[in-house]
Parts: sequence; structure tokens; C-alpha cells
Amino acid sequence: MTFNFRSRTTIFLHDLGMIPLAWFGAYWLRFNLQQIPDDFFYPALLFLPLVMAIQVTLFWVFGLYRGVWRFSSLPDLIRIGKAVLTGIFLIASALFLYDRLAGVPRSVVPLYVLTLFSLLSVPRLVYRFWKERAFVDRIGRRALIVGAGAAGEMLIRDLLATPDSGYVPVVFADDNPAKFKREIRGIRVAGNVGQIPALVKQWDIEVVLIAVPSAGDAQMRRIVEVCEACNVEFKTLPSVKELLNGTVAQTALRSVSIEDILGRTPIKLDWAGIKTHMQGKTVLVTGGGGSIGSELCKQLAKTQPRKLIVFDQCEFNLYKIDAELQRRFPELPRAAVLGDVADPVAVQRAIREQKPEIVFHAAAYKHVPLLQNQVREALHNNLIGTKILAEAAIAAGVARFVLISTDKAVNPTNVMGATKRAAEILCQNLDRQGHTRFTTVRFGNVLDSAGSVVPLFREQIQAGGPVTVTHPDITRYFMTIPEACQLIMQAETIGQGGEVFVLDMGEPVKISYLAEQMIRLSGKQPGTDIKIEYVGLRPGEKLYEELFHEQEQLLPTGHEKLRLAKARIYDSAEWSQQIEALQQACACRDSAALLADLQRLVPEFECRP
Repeated sequence: MTFNFRSRTTIFLHDLGMIPLAWFGAYWLRFNLQQIPDDFFYPALLFLPLVMAIQVTLFWVFGLYRGVWRFSSLPDLIRIGKAVLTGIFLIASALFLYDRLAGVPRSVVPLYVLTLFSLLSVPRLVYRFWKERAFVDRIGRRALIVGAGAAGEMLIRDLLATPDSGYVPVVFADDNPAKFKREIRGIRVAGNVGQIPALVKQWDIEVVLIAVPSAGDAQMRRIVEVCEACNVEFKTLPSVKELLNGTVAQTALRSVSIEDILGRTPIKLDWAGIKTHMQGKTVLVTGGGGSIGSELCKQLAKTQPRKLIVFDQCEFNLYKIDAELQRRFPELPRAAVLGDVADPVAVQRAIREQKPEIVFHAAAYKHVPLLQNQVREALHNNLIGTKILAEAAIAAGVARFVLISTDKAVNPTNVMGATKRAAEILCQNLDRQGHTRFTTVRFGNVLDSAGSVVPLFREQIQAGGPVTVTHPDITRYFMTIPEACQLIMQAETIGQGGEVFVLDMGEPVKISYLAEQMIRLSGKQPGTDIKIEYVGLRPGEKLYEELFHEQEQLLPTGHEKLRLAKARIYDSAEWSQQIEALQQACACRDSAALLADLQRLVPEFECRP
């Protein structure tokens, strides 16, 4: 038979043996560590079975054997205290009824409580301390933990409890001065984030573990930049958005990604309001197989719509999102419709057959340099397609229509931005017709979307470089795909019709900074291991983007991340005639003529070569 010190039976036998030790120990202390007189010893021996029976029963009642010695903590001590105090109350009551405590000195009662509590709790804490100290001496990389909060404490506890984690926690760094020189599970808070390089040298640190899930973009950038200066590996726990199950463990540690630096600030959404608004409705998403559209479909599926219709002209993308929805939301009624938003027959049939109540229009051509010399295709898809879809929605009595736009629509200098601005004006004009309410949501770049700069840089880094940046001073706004999609749904929920909502994108980020950070996060040094080449602005590209026009008054909404750009008024009749003429001209006119028509539609459009 193998002896297991951690088994419940062994622990029970330990506690059972502590009862007579505490009982007679209380008498021994009462008589100043001298021999117990026979007049008291024999009554004590007589009462011992009663004492043990009461006390053992209470040990089980109060759950002393639910916990594990290795993780003994305050709740375990509280359970021991309850069992001991309740026990002495019952023991004293029973002995008082028996002979009014004739053979029991009154001081034995508190002495028994203190002795038994100590004999039960001290071995548990000593065992835990011994196990944790034993793990400190194990083989592994010496780790500095950034963040001495709840996540840091839970990470330390997990590392100490896992012998093969590969990390030895050595020291904490935290910006809270109240925690300086404090200890958490025996690990000292030795400095702040700015002192990490010095702590790395002082404590021979081999890896930095960032345990600040609540850190915002700016805070995370600062931590990462400090860690990069140390020339040691660093890892992070997921952000609050990712820790949905509320657990923090060393298994969740991962390499820092560019999303951690640029898209980490949590968004507070009115999920109850969004779900109430969407639940039980039929929703159609155009471009549902694209980067934004597919994530929007997944977010919408969580709101339990009556039916979700995914409309896309790319067969493979449509297949992928349909398969993922089937896997993740098997109970969701859905339809995958292959079609082009610029095809009136396909659009009208889809809306007539599926009868959507809400339409999210995410289908668009968006690659700026590619569209710059293909004016007809950009107009046909981004503007005429929006017109066909919007008019079909009005004819079918669709309640809500949401146009997903871009910051490139503000003071556009390229064809893509101009077509999206024209689509915005179109939806504003159509909001005054019929019962369909039109809302526009405008935002900047989304991280890791198809054709964006992040996957391009990632491919260039994997190929060994160079990483190509158009201009040293070019900046862009960034947001994660899930964040953008959630705010789109929030805007749709609070919109009344005719609004242009602008997402608060935070501070713009230099593309050169983005390139440098992605190179460093890949474990290489910019300029040394991977070169950065500046290739000049592409056709139609601006150094910086704007989220609203100077004539659009930016107003607050009920949500901190949403702003309302007060729409500019256009002459609907004149503008409608222009777009009708342009729609007819798409079939036969050349790009130069179409470009001139587009400039008439969007007066602020200044086409740059």
C-alpha cells in the first residue's frame, strides 16, 4: 500500500490526532507546563471520547476536507475556526449539563481553542509554504511579472502550482507606488514599469510576463516598448476581451501581437439593448464573406436573430462563413446567397424571398491604388450597387439599412473614397423617402482585414524583408475587426435614420511605427535584421485620414465610442438626376468622363494621381 500524505484519509487521521493533543495540551498549559494533577487528568481522559466525537463531526460538517493542503488559504482557516469554536461551545455545554464543568478548569476552554486551531492550521500553511518554496528552486527561466494586481497574483499562484511550467517567478514590477516593496505569495514588488530594464539586470531575468489584462492601448505600448529595450523575451496574458471565462493561467500566456498594442482598450457595449433590438429579426449582410462582413455575421449570430442571410459574390468566402456559422451556431436559421449587389435581379430576388427587416451593407471594393484607374468598376460596385440594394430595400419595406463606410470618404483624394462618400450622400437622401431608415457608420482601418497593411507586413517579415512603407510620416486610424463590428451594431441600435455615425478610433498611428513594432514582435530588429524601405505615396493616398468633414459638426451620442457627424444637406432632386445619368453612363462612357461625373457628385473630391 502506497502512503499518500495528501489523501483525505491521511489528513483526517492527522486532524483526529490533533484533538487529544489540543485537549491535553490545554490542561498542560493551564498547569504551567507541569504534570497534570490526577484530579483533572482522569476527568479529562474520561471526557476525551465525547470531545473527539463532537469535534470530528464538526470537521466534516464545516468541510475541512474539501480543500487541498497545497492551496490552503484564508477560506480554509475560516472553516477551521468555525469548526473549533462551534466544537468548544457544544463540548462546554455538554460538560456543563453533565457536572457543571466540575473537573474542567475554566481557562482550559480558551486554551483548547487556541491550541487546536494552531495544530490544525499551522501544518497546512507550512506544507503549502514548503511546496511553493520547493517550486522556486526548480529549473526554469527566471521571470519578471508586470502587474501585481489580481491577474498577476493568479498567474504567480498558477506558476507555483505547476512544476513543469518552465518559468520561475522572481520579482514583480508595478506602477502603483502603494505596492512597492510589498510581497505577493513571497514575490516582491521591486519597482515600476520604467525600472524593468534595471530589474532585468539586477535579478538576471530571462523572460518578462505581462499580466495586465485591463491595460489600454497606450499603457500596453509603453510596457512593450520598455520590454523591447531589455533584449529579453516577453509574453502577455490575453486582454479582458479575450478572458471571457474569467481564468488567468500560465497556459494562457502568449506572444504579444500587434493587436495587443493597437486594439486592446475594452469596449463597453449595451449588449442587452443590442440583443433586444436584433433578437427575432431577419438580418441580411452583404459582403458577408469579407473581413468585416464575416465578423459582423458572427457577432449578429450571438444576438439570436430569427434568420441570418449572408450575401456575397465570392463563392469561396461565402462557403467559408457559412461553414463557420454552421459549426459555431448550428441552431441558427440562415441562408447563404451567392450574388452581386450591382445585379438588380439577384438583389431584388434575395430581398423578396428572404424578407429581411435589417440590412447591413458591407459589400464594397476598397483597395485604393487598384481602384484609382478603374473608375467604372469602383462606381458600379460601391455606388450603383448601394443604390440598387437601397431601392430594393425601400420597395420591400425593409425597416433598417446600415451603410458601412470609411474615413477615406472624408475629403476624398481617391476614387474609392469618393465612391463611398457618394454612397453616404445617397443613403442620406433616401432616408427621406419611404419607411426605411438609413444609417451610415464611418470608421478607419481595421487590423488584419483582407488587403490591409498588417497581413502585408507580416508576409514581408516572414520573407525576410524589406518591409515597404509609403512615407515616414503617414498615419492611419486603427481598430480591431470585432471592435468595429460591435460598434456597427451599437450604432444601428441607437440610430433613428439619416445619421452618419463616426467611430472613435483613438489616436492615429504612424505606419512606420507599426512596421517597426511588427518587426520587433517577430523577434528581429528593424534596420538590422529586417530593412524598412520608403517607396512613396501610392496613387490617391493621403498622409493622414480624417473621420469627419470640417462642415460636419461632431456631436456626442449615448455611447463613448460613437460620435454623430451632423449631415450636410444636398439638393435631392439635382443629386438624383446626376446619379441617374451616371448610372446610364457606366455602360458606355470612358473613365475620364466618369471621373468628372464623380467629381460633380462629390464636390470636395480632389483626385490625386
